[in-house]
Amino acid sequence: MSTTAPRPAAGQSAHGADKPSADGADRPTADGATRPPSDEAPEPFRFPTLRTDEVVLLLCLPLTVAVALAGLVLTGEFAPSVFAGPGDLVTYGLPAARALHDALAAVTIGLLLLATFVLPGQRDVPGVVSYSQWTAARWAARAAAGWLATALVLLVLTTADAIGAPVTSPGFAGQLRYFATGIELGQTMVVSAACVAAAMVVLLVSRKVSWVAVACALSVAALLPLSLSGHAAGADEHANAVNSLAIHLVGVTAWVGGLVALVLLRRRVGTHLPTVVARYSTIAGWAFVAVAFSGVVNASLRLDGLDDLATPYGLLLVGKTVALCLLGAAGYLQRRRILPLLRDPARSSRAFVRLSVTEVVVMATTMGASVALSRSAPPVPQNPVVGDPRHALLGFPYPDPVSVRNMLTQVHVDWAWLALVCVLAGGYVACVVRLRRRGDSWPVGRTVSWLLGCLVLAYVTSGGPAVYGSVHFSTHMIQHMGLMMFAPMPLVLGGPVLLLLRVLPHRTDASRGPREWILVLVHSRYARFLALPPVAGVLFAGSLVAFYYTGWFDFALFKHQGHVLMQVHFLASGYLFFWMLIGVDPGPAKASPPIRLVVLLVTMAFHAFFGVAVMESNTLLAPDWWRAMGGDDQVALLADQQTGGGIAWGAGELPVVLAALIVVFQWTRSDARDAKRYDRQAERDGDAELDAYNARLADLGRRADEQR
Repeated sequence: MSTTAPRPAAGQSAHGADKPSADGADRPTADGATRPPSDEAPEPFRFPTLRTDEVVLLLCLPLTVAVALAGLVLTGEFAPSVFAGPGDLVTYGLPAARALHDALAAVTIGLLLLATFVLPGQRDVPGVVSYSQWTAARWAARAAAGWLATALVLLVLTTADAIGAPVTSPGFAGQLRYFATGIELGQTMVVSAACVAAAMVVLLVSRKVSWVAVACALSVAALLPLSLSGHAAGADEHANAVNSLAIHLVGVTAWVGGLVALVLLRRRVGTHLPTVVARYSTIAGWAFVAVAFSGVVNASLRLDGLDDLATPYGLLLVGKTVALCLLGAAGYLQRRRILPLLRDPARSSRAFVRLSVTEVVVMATTMGASVALSRSAPPVPQNPVVGDPRHALLGFPYPDPVSVRNMLTQVHVDWAWLALVCVLAGGYVACVVRLRRRGDSWPVGRTVSWLLGCLVLAYVTSGGPAVYGSVHFSTHMIQHMGLMMFAPMPLVLGGPVLLLLRVLPHRTDASRGPREWILVLVHSRYARFLALPPVAGVLFAGSLVAFYYTGWFDFALFKHQGHVLMQVHFLASGYLFFWMLIGVDPGPAKASPPIRLVVLLVTMAFHAFFGVAVMESNTLLAPDWWRAMGGDDQVALLADQQTGGGIAWGAGELPVVLAALIVVFQWTRSDARDAKRYDRQAERDGDAELDAYNARLADLGRRADEQR
């Protein structure tokens, strides 16, 4: 069975033979072709016959709900209370709705992941979804509709649970509006639902692979606000708790949803099934690592020792861990034993379906346990130390007085950033090793530069700048300059995109893997716009004003999501700026070296002007935060702010000098390469270009003499 549809014939969709025609007369067959309309009377409607594996998958939804409710019974969350509550509808309906919400989210994201990265593409009309991709996108839109409906139900039930009143109580509608617009938890739920709705609309109005990828990104983004709900957001070490929960949600949905989508779509991919399963297996492996890593981080924050494993919460956690280990073993078995069998169509179907459906059942049980854990109080109290508001705001004990030694030795690990740094460094080294084993060379200087950038990034996010970055304005500016100036430059010089393009395999079935998506992104109109020197310069320098002289600075200090957005923005804007100046990766055409030098000087002059403006300002930035940190002396706070302005002014000198030298060096090398190219051309054609130029000059002179 082929997954690529033939060219559209008369009466078929403009997108190719991947989709039925507008009147529904032509229908795609198993091989992607279309049947002509029939003159026979239509058959009476019949409910579709479900296969055994599809029945089991449907039963996984009530199984997830049942496990979630049973887990809450185990942890005592359903114990009767002496206080009037929101009623049984909310008490039992809230975890049930959460379980359905998470299951539908997993199915949606799994289908979109396969359509974006795994399923074969359309050969005849590049960029348009193939039949299998279109089917996955269509089912994902339906799952997203269910996800959106459960998200709205969750909003209503969560409001009732928060105010402790039934949904039928007088004035509940007004309370719901206030909760959705004025309370942070309600706002995050509304943002999540809006992302789901946007993804569904994109799927309904577009049949381009790129827009399916946009819907996939929106669906993943809809999960991130949910990490701010529950125990994680208000827990001690809330930064690590929220980050690990976000990683856990993305990993679980990609893993579970991808496997469900694979079982549902296996008949649509036909002979491509072995390739599709192998690609999903890679995604599942990364998802397993993410889930295991985030689970360890969460467990370390919620358990105080091995004795806590004997508590109901601990027993539920142990059960979830055992299920995770079983799933890891099943995935290994799937890759080592079942995957080779898929080459033989006569033996592949039963073994693959049997193991996959078993995995989905275990995954459904695990998701139910996760819902129960998210609504149960852990043994370790999650509230920060009472009486120390600084601890509550920071999420960790207030550090010792700042000094050079403490800036170099104090550590507060941000596990998400540290994991990202390890992946970046380890992945880069693995690619270099693979390249060298293949017999190709790679400059040692680029490897050293990349690893240096990873080391700086790890220090800025987990070392002294991270410990003191929210304690003093001056130390915050050190973290800012590290993210914006010192980490991006060596990362850019490492040439990661060029390395990936040389290592990643090229796909031949018209699908888009990592290599294909990298090429699409770096050559897109969006990338060309961002690579314009004025745009990169404005994003780099203009964001300083936008950050410090608007409410963004306070938002980044008081809210975790604002802090993460600050870190990502500074790192990304710095990387874009230095890539525009000195990048070695392929992409949109760069401006000439003189223009880049002018942009560098203008941008750095504005950067220095910003530093001087902060130094001379008598208005305290984010005063509420610094007073919450115990800073009652206005004069001392202004002096520290002026020190921060001096750091912003002086920190840019070394990167500017290095960047200018590199631009000049690249300029001279470019001129040398051009000269060598002209010399080789002259040797081949006998200096024909120079002769033609001289002949043209002689002709112009002859014409001038004739006119006289």
